Amino acid sequence: MLELIDICFTRDHKKILDHVSLQLEREKFYAITGPNGSGKSTLAKIIMGIEKPDSGRILLDGVDITEKTIDERARLGFGFAFQQPVCFKGITVYDLLKIATGKEIDKKEACSILSKVGLCALDYIDREVNSSLSGGELKRIEIATVLAREPKLAIFDEPEAGIDLWSFRSLNRVFQQLGRNNSGITLVISHQERILNIADIIILMEEGHITKMDTRENMVSCIFQEAKCCSGGEMNG
Repeated sequence: MLELIDICFTRDHKKILDHVSLQLEREKFYAITGPNGSGKSTLAKIIMGIEKPDSGRILLDGVDITEKTIDERARLGFGFAFQQPVCFKGITVYDLLKIATGKEIDKKEACSILSKVGLCALDYIDREVNSSLSGGELKRIEIATVLAREPKLAIFDEPEAGIDLWSFRSLNRVFQQLGRNNSGITLVISHQERILNIADIIILMEEGHITKMDTRENMVSCIFQEAKCCSGGEMNG
């Protein structure tokens, strides 16, 4: 179990997270949603160790990991996929997968990993991870690197950002499979109804607070109904 206790975070004199507490259980798929500026991505970065909270504690199976770095959390089994995937000039997809797994794998194993995210391995295995790849291709390759590590906690920050409809459909199938086969904790930051519809638990954030948290069945309809009723209340970001 991952537990956040009374997490606060301020940037440029603005309170981004205001006493956030949360428990995430293994074998569960969580989706965090909410309007722009509600603190979703910041919360994900604090869990990963990219940002450090001003106060509060983070526990993993009862052990305090609040002061652990991003590298230390990665070694504990945390994986993170950014909104905008990073390009690596001179590094091939095969190289990146070997780095992600932390061991020497052959191309057959690498191809098996790529197939999980719907990529034809022979077309990608020797390509460089650079701007010659589309946003959807980069996104799927980054997700493949997270899955390759078989993480205890996998965090995906707005995986739909900047990709076309066809790539998004492929990604959604990846998350559906992940939800079915997940033995750790999966946490996705998203405003897309298709992703919310495959989550076990949906967490709604507004103005730095968790305002609602319940099962998918109890959350989806009310979230989008409220969004339609609110002027300017876009469910994105």
